[in-house]
Amino acid sequence: MQKEPFGRLNNGQLVEKYRMTSAAGMQVEIITYGAAVVRLLTPDRQGNLADVVLGYDTLQDYVNGNKFFGAVIGRYANRIAGAGFSRNGKSFRLPPNEPSGATLHGGNGFDRKLWTVVGGTEGDQPSLCLSYHSKDGEEGFPGALDAEVTYTLKNDGALEICYRAQSNQETPVNLTNHSYFNLTGDPSRSVLSHELQIDGALYTPVDADGIPTGELLAVAGTPLDFTCGKSIGQDIGSHDPQIVQSKGYDHNFVLSSGTGIRRAARVYEPCSGRVMEVFTDKPGMQLYTANYLDGSDIGKGGIRLGQYSALCLETQYFPDSVHQPQFPSPFYRAGEPYRFTTRYCFSCK
Repeated sequence: MQKEPFGRLNNGQLVEKYRMTSAAGMQVEIITYGAAVVRLLTPDRQGNLADVVLGYDTLQDYVNGNKFFGAVIGRYANRIAGAGFSRNGKSFRLPPNEPSGATLHGGNGFDRKLWTVVGGTEGDQPSLCLSYHSKDGEEGFPGALDAEVTYTLKNDGALEICYRAQSNQETPVNLTNHSYFNLTGDPSRSVLSHELQIDGALYTPVDADGIPTGELLAVAGTPLDFTCGKSIGQDIGSHDPQIVQSKGYDHNFVLSSGTGIRRAARVYEPCSGRVMEVFTDKPGMQLYTANYLDGSDIGKGGIRLGQYSALCLETQYFPDSVHQPQFPSPFYRAGEPYRFTTRYCFSCK
């Protein structure tokens, strides 16, 4: 494990970067700002390492940016319609940060907070544990919440992310990681040739503002059908309203039922041979194809990040589930532990 300064925030607080390397040859770099993954190096079929996540070179770019590159999202990932919710006869107002008036990714959320390193391990499977204390009422959410995220590089080629949280009042909790993946290792190339399979036969359709309608619809016969695997670009130009209004894929998939950790998705990049499989015990996963990157963001190495230059696979509770009682509930009572694990497993073929 290596540690070095990554910069200072405007208030003078030091942001540090931690680098871990596994026995399998993977390497990850994590900063304490947003507990963000800033680099993830994995080998191709020839054994050449390349960085497969988007991000920035400097702390100031992370502070100024609004794309959530690699960060932990909280207190509530994805959208909450109307920037508020009611629970047990009480109403809670959140800061709207979408044109529709919705709250996205918790408002001024966990991705913009300085996390504290509270533990870690060396060896063949190094790990790093970071914590953040969210005060009662922060961004409008009830209860003080203590959150932890542990990153572990497994010796089988996986980056494992374990989420833990607990509040002193009932509150919605929905944490995820917002890494943007490009398995070519070259973000100047699009991911349209990446082949994606999703282990979910249902999805939650959205309105023009990206808010779920409350329905659970079959993907069969639609551009959202990835059950048998296909290239991301195959149907991204479809005239289907779900694709047109989102400018690509920005949809939550209902993952196959079952207890414990199960596979959610598989991505294959033909040129490099890299394969990424996602395993999780969360009920949903958001596929986002970087529809709103437009070249104005300058990523690592001075590369302009354009539309479809990456894909995100964000494991989560369903969007706006605070308003949808038919969705899995994101509410946790006082003292009730929130515990989930997601693994991004890398290999080659």
